[in-house]
Amino acid sequence: MSMPRLLAEGILKSALTEPAPDLAELGVAFEAAARRRLGRSLSIRQVDAGSCNGCELEIHALSNAYYDLERFGLRFVASPRHADVLLVTGPVTLNMREALERTYAATPAPKWVVAAGACAIDGGLFAGSYACAGSVDKVLTVDIRIPGCPPTPTALLKGLLALMEGAKR
Repeated sequence: MSMPRLLAEGILKSALTEPAPDLAELGVAFEAAARRRLGRSLSIRQVDAGSCNGCELEIHALSNAYYDLERFGLRFVASPRHADVLLVTGPVTLNMREALERTYAATPAPKWVVAAGACAIDGGLFAGSYACAGSVDKVLTVDIRIPGCPPTPTALLKGLLALMEGAKR
């Protein structure tokens, strides 16, 4: 294909990207729920307990300009000591079980556990593997499950909103 033709196609065709999601309503509801429950923004510590990283890609998308989770009063933190929520992905591998338990123990109360993705909920493709302790609820008490393989960023936001609206403090 010649350069002028390629350039013309690029100019004349519409963009191949998706339209930005309308998350304004979800954002207002989330911010209100977080303020009501905590009196401040929600802090999330994401823990990969042995996933394939599909869920992590969708979780990282929450921080981009497309979704911009901080406008909803959500933020990811590096230390479990600053977290309200542990967002756990993947089946819990035998090698990560103790680390997950220690992370949970280091998280101050009130604390919630979210199992994100099929592997965290029931082991997914890794169910029954010799290397896995099982789903997250075999190791910790799970407060909410967000299904999907992987769950979309919008599903993650809706799951966290459901947590804030229905969680027991």
